[in-house]
Amino acid sequence: MFAWRSKIEAFPKSHAGMEAVGKIIFMSMALSRENYLLHKLHSLSGVVPVGFYMIQHLTLNSFTIAGPDRFNGVIGFFESLPKHILLTLEIVAIWVPLLFHAVYGTYIASRAKSNYFSEKYRWSQNRMFFLQRLSGIVAFMFLVYHIITTTGAKYANGVKAVEYAAFQEKFTSNGYIFLVLYFIGVLACSYHLCYGIWNFCIRWGITVNEKAQMNVQKLSGALFVAVTLLGWAALIGFLIHPKGGTGDVHSVQAGQPLTASLQR
Repeated sequence: MFAWRSKIEAFPKSHAGMEAVGKIIFMSMALSRENYLLHKLHSLSGVVPVGFYMIQHLTLNSFTIAGPDRFNGVIGFFESLPKHILLTLEIVAIWVPLLFHAVYGTYIASRAKSNYFSEKYRWSQNRMFFLQRLSGIVAFMFLVYHIITTTGAKYANGVKAVEYAAFQEKFTSNGYIFLVLYFIGVLACSYHLCYGIWNFCIRWGITVNEKAQMNVQKLSGALFVAVTLLGWAALIGFLIHPKGGTGDVHSVQAGQPLTASLQR
């Protein structure tokens, strides 16, 4: 308050001076609204569409449990879509929201000042604040690697790069190092999403009292366990079937329902 008063008093008491003061105040208010809006959009984008996409992505990936043909049937369904529609969906529903959420989230994390390691600040919400930002950084690095080696590899080398056999070979070679990397990446993404829901409910005014916030915190904990197990189950599905599965992406023809392929 006193800082603003000193700035205002520094201007001459003239029309030009008052106009300049008005511009400064207006710019400050606009910046505050922009930050408020960006924070709200960042919180929303983490749940929809990014969070929704993550849940359906892990769910479809868990078809590995049923075998190579079921997993490749899912890949084949998406590959059967017209290329321009698939690419548009990827850009609009996945890449742009994910890029915004990741970049702005990195900016937020860079400005955060964690004090969790001080004895008097070790309460659960402060721990969640610290882990939320830590998991976001880990998830960001993991997703960059994952997208380059899957979507990027698919467009560069063809759909074989994302078939069951390719993942199985990757996860069972080099001392299972990539499998461990994916276990950690799924854990980080799951925590960031599920406890992000708790933060989303507070930021959007859904939980306005302590009891409601504690209930959502418990729900977030349960979701974290469930989503993590779902993702890990998808990874385990690459280990429980013998190599050389017969699943074929091209068995799903354009226009054929996914369920028809999965029931064969």
